[in-house]
Amino acid sequence: MAIRIFTTGGTFDKEYNELNGELYFKDTHMHELLTLGRSRLPVSITPLMMIDSLEMTAEHRNLIAEECKQCKEDKIVITHGTDTMAETARVLAKKVTGKTVVLTGAMIPIKFGSSDGLFNLGSALAFVQSLPPGVYVAMNGRYFNWDNVRKNRQTGIFEELKPVNAGTE
Repeated sequence: MAIRIFTTGGTFDKEYNELNGELYFKDTHMHELLTLGRSRLPVSITPLMMIDSLEMTAEHRNLIAEECKQCKEDKIVITHGTDTMAETARVLAKKVTGKTVVLTGAMIPIKFGSSDGLFNLGSALAFVQSLPPGVYVAMNGRYFNWDNVRKNRQTGIFEELKPVNAGTE
């Protein structure tokens, strides 16, 4: 069965206007990235929105959750802005069951050429195939459970809120 990929915007899909230096949205780069990565996975791509995650509202998150619940696939990758990715993961964990959902994004726009987006997408596609049902965030070559992740704004790296084996011998 195919993997469903939902795109929501975020830095992942931003374009750069060379004339005024602004970042903006045009179209998703998902098809281009899958071709560049030489992916042979069966996927269905559905753009849901093209917004910065700082502009995402409860209604946007509910739409993402409904789309996840309604799609026939049980393996779902969502590209999302990194600033509120953990917040969306929390909403999805409460509303979507019986499916493996992996959110991923990029710290640098794909169009900059030095983006982490292609690596993060590849990781998310691998994790969605191998993890049990649940909601996860995949960034920097790692996956995190939805309830144990945050973006460290000082380092720009995703990390666990608490180490998984904290306090155990």
